[in-house]
Amino acid sequence: MTVLTKDWLRERSELGVSVLLGLVGLVVVVDSLLGSEASTSSDPLGPHALPLLVGALLVVLAVLLARDVLSGGHGEAEGGEDVDLTAPADKRTVLLLAGVLVATAALIPILGWPLAGMGLFWGATYALGSRSVPRDPLIAAGVSLVTWIVFDALLGVDLPGGPLMGVFG
Repeated sequence: MTVLTKDWLRERSELGVSVLLGLVGLVVVVDSLLGSEASTSSDPLGPHALPLLVGALLVVLAVLLARDVLSGGHGEAEGGEDVDLTAPADKRTVLLLAGVLVATAALIPILGWPLAGMGLFWGATYALGSRSVPRDPLIAAGVSLVTWIVFDALLGVDLPGGPLMGVFG
């Protein structure tokens, strides 16, 4: 039997992905089985059929991946195009993007999606290096309004309008 050493685990790091897939699959299956049964005559399978299928497929995929890794298979490192894979991550950009996402999540209930979404898109472009002040906020406002209209009016997903609800809604 192989002794679990750091080197052995490092060479088979894909097992972590397999464990994660298996856990997510089990959570989905258990959650689906513990949910209330709500099938109707128009939907005899009920709302649990698809989550059960997805959860079962995730568990099967986890088992197949673990078997492959334990039999010597491994993923190849991506070469990348003109990318220095030894360079450290740009922590400033990552932190700015994370801050923009957290701020957006906090501001959606207060400002509504159109304004918070504008902040999200404008903040993301700023974090990624764009500094075109007249253009970026206008594009961000347009993208935010279009996504709000598509989700709210066309898809029926109620996104909060915030202060703009009286203007557009």
